[in-house]
Formats: sequence, C-alpha cells, structure tokens
Amino acid sequence: MSARTGSLLKVIHQLKERRFLFEELVKRDFKQKYKRTALGMAWSILNPLLTLLVMRMVFTRFFGRNMDHYTTYLFAGNLMFSYFKESTNGGMQSLMSNARIFTKINVPKYMFLFSKNVSAVINFGLTLIVFFVFTALDHVPFRISMLGIVFPIITLTMLNVGIGMILSAMFVFFRDTQYLYDVFTLLLMYMSAIFYNVDAYSAKVQRIFLLNPVYCNIKYVRVAVLEGHLPSPAFHGLLLLYGSIALLTGGLIYKKCNQQFLYYV
Repeated sequence: MSARTGSLLKVIHQLKERRFLFEELVKRDFKQKYKRTALGMAWSILNPLLTLLVMRMVFTRFFGRNMDHYTTYLFAGNLMFSYFKESTNGGMQSLMSNARIFTKINVPKYMFLFSKNVSAVINFGLTLIVFFVFTALDHVPFRISMLGIVFPIITLTMLNVGIGMILSAMFVFFRDTQYLYDVFTLLLMYMSAIFYNVDAYSAKVQRIFLLNPVYCNIKYVRVAVLEGHLPSPAFHGLLLLYGSIALLTGGLIYKKCNQQFLYYV
C-alpha cells in the first residue's frame, strides 16, 4: 500500500469516527450561509441566475452575437467559476472561524474545510439542476456526453479542497491573504473565458489558457454539453494532474503546519 493511499484511508477512518461532528459542521455552515435571509436556500438558485442575467445583458452584444447557444455557454462558465470561488473562499476562512473548537478539542483540522466544501457542493448541485433546465430552454439537445461532466466536477472539487487548504493555512499566518485573493479571483475570472470565446486567439495563446485549471474544467463542460463529445484522454489527464497537485500540496502544508496553527489563531 502506497503512502498516499494509506493517508487517504486514514482520513476516511477519522471522518467515520467523527461522523456526528462532521454532519453538525455541515448543517451549521449551511444554516449560517442563509441566516436572516428572507428567501433562504432559494438564493442558491437565484444568485447565479441573477448573475447570469446581468452578464448576458452586458456581454451578449459584444461576444454572443455570432455564437450559438451563448446563454448556455455563459451559464457553464459562470456555474463552474462560482463553485470554485465559493468553495475556496469558504475554505480560506475554515480554520479561523473554527479556532475556538480545535484549540480546545483535538480534532483533525481538515474537517472544518471539508464541511465548507460539502456546503458548496450542495449549492452547486442545486444550480446544476437549473443549468440543465436552461440547456433545454436554449434548445441544446441532450447527448450522452453530458454525463461526462461528472469528471470535471470531481477534478474541480479536488482543486477546490487543495487550494482551500493552502489558503486557510496562509490566512492563519497572513490576514492579508483574504484581500489578495479577492484581487486574484477577479483576475482569474477574466482569464477563465467565462463570457468570451478563446477560439479567436492564436493556437499559442489558446495553449496558454490551458495553464489555468479553472478554465480547463469550464472548457470540459462546454465541450461535453455544447459540442456533444468528450475531450481527449490527455485533457482528462491534465485536469486530474491539476487536482492532484492541489490536493497533495494542501495536504503537505496541513501536515507540516498542524501544530503551528494552534499558536497563530
């Protein structure tokens, strides 16, 4: 058994042992997100829809005039990027917002980050249902390739967890991380081709876009839904590579800084 497999089995075993605590953390995070809101969980659907409406009104005239199914194209990009942003932002705050718990009780610190990600996955799942309704309204035919979007959802989740670990560790030591990450995500949004098509650029520039793992996951969904086929095996490997690197890096940072967290929170 490899060391990586052993670590994964250890994490699963610890989650099973503390299943009740983990479930309560997920419930708490989900309730806090909609606390004192009139519409509650409805915002999980309304928020991306309102964002989509604004983006469609602003960008259709400039980027969508010559593109079929532009609304679905735009929705796919916004859906995946919003999931990434919500998950990583929540992950960044996970340690500091739960400092009162893990400084008094010996629990695995990654549980707090995992609970944030589960809440983000639930919100994403609700929006994903709306996305498929929109594809039907946009007259996008159902294709078996659409089932393939499970793969980029998994790899993006891996990426989210890994980056969340890195950000949460950084935020413990450097409070400026939050403000720097806000600027970074704004830049990343423009670099993820959410509202424009990269086909207008040269092949060299298009390859540069592949250095952006969020864009790669968005591209996979668009190819599967709008083009009716799955990307190449090499593209699958690229997504899996990005997710694995993020997870491995985040896990190593958590392992190295585990005791230091207690002194800086």
